[in-house]
Amino acid sequence: MQTIQLLQRYNKPVPRYTSYPTVPQWEARQDPQAWKALVHQAMQDLAPDEGISVYVHLPYCEALCTYCGCNKKITRNHSVESPYLQSIAREWEQYAALFGRKPLLKTLHYGGGTPTFFSPEHLAQLTHSILNLVEVHPEADFGFEGHPNNTSAEHLQLLHQLGFRRVSYGVQDLDPEVQRLINRVQPFEKVAEVTRLSRELGYQSVNFDLIYGLPLQTAEKLSRTIQQSLQLRPDRVAFYGYAHVPWKSKAQRLYDESHLPTAAERIQLYLLGRQLFLDAGYVDVGMDHFALPSDPLAQAAAAGRLHRNFMGYTEHNSPILIGLGVSAISDIGTAYAQNSKELLSWQRAADQYTLALDKGYALSRDDLQRKKIILDLSCKGEVHLPACWSFTATEEAALAQLEADGILVRDGFHLRILPAGKLFTRNVCAVFDAYLDAAPADTRRFSQAV
Repeated sequence: MQTIQLLQRYNKPVPRYTSYPTVPQWEARQDPQAWKALVHQAMQDLAPDEGISVYVHLPYCEALCTYCGCNKKITRNHSVESPYLQSIAREWEQYAALFGRKPLLKTLHYGGGTPTFFSPEHLAQLTHSILNLVEVHPEADFGFEGHPNNTSAEHLQLLHQLGFRRVSYGVQDLDPEVQRLINRVQPFEKVAEVTRLSRELGYQSVNFDLIYGLPLQTAEKLSRTIQQSLQLRPDRVAFYGYAHVPWKSKAQRLYDESHLPTAAERIQLYLLGRQLFLDAGYVDVGMDHFALPSDPLAQAAAAGRLHRNFMGYTEHNSPILIGLGVSAISDIGTAYAQNSKELLSWQRAADQYTLALDKGYALSRDDLQRKKIILDLSCKGEVHLPACWSFTATEEAALAQLEADGILVRDGFHLRILPAGKLFTRNVCAVFDAYLDAAPADTRRFSQAV
């Protein structure tokens, strides 16, 4: 069966599997004290030479990008910066008190929202408040997300001095008509300028986010966007499919859905972009990510060291990820917790030195087993199932179909995704999702596989 036919068959709503179980399955109303006890125990179990990861969610943006489904707050009032960072510091102090020792910080990432909404001085203040309570791992990886329009030379210089070596720019699309409709107007010249400056200052990985499936996007427009982007030779590209979730993101209700590409057109857009990246020498790392062979992400994939978490693919597998800020997610391996999505609730709790948790989940033994299977499939493209694994009738049928379609090969308890099947990694992972089909319909609103 041809690739296009397979994509049509398997192009259905499927999780991106940045966690397992996925967030819709998590339980509401988590007990902050119970979560703190779990974090404390996880730190006691952590080897002294193992590093932790910290993600900080910085939700503010000056303008609303209408395609965006992230947790964000739109304002031009920059007086919100200092109070928000004070709340982050108080939340971080609570976690630091649980650690019992200064942990090694291996990765630090600022996401949003728009982290570069914050002034360089405030981002430096934030960084110092985090670094004061940790030891920095000798192989530390610090990165942040920047908007090409407001990432200044001062931002780049100061963050580089503090140890940041990776920056990701939200390019999305460079066509003026598409930019106007999604309310993200940024000329190619601005993207080129911040890319050049980042490299001149010594950033070792300059990454772009691009989106296919946007309103009014055509093959010609997307091809032009990608060709322009490739002139700047980004080290990594996250090539995301636009997730049309108007029930979750009110701004997306502004679109006339007739402006969106059809399912068939969307598939063609993805195949077009993927081929352009491959022709330009990029490695298909998997699930929307491409990287130059020289980039650590591609090297980790080749060496079987790739990992996946809430930020997508990473070359670092930290046993503990602490999420700070409104809606941020923490992962301690055996349990997850998500902060309140309501800014005032989260901030009030942090200022009172407690945690406002919206939901969370403690993994069962079966969950842990399935989580490892899904991570192996998504990161390594293969898995050795436990010898005691008992396939359900549903799993047997799904695997047989995938094998018949040339997506994977199966040898007893060993499964391997074929090169031609890499496009369908999410579908293969879904076979081992025990909750996907059993979940109520209103919790199964995922983006399309392509």
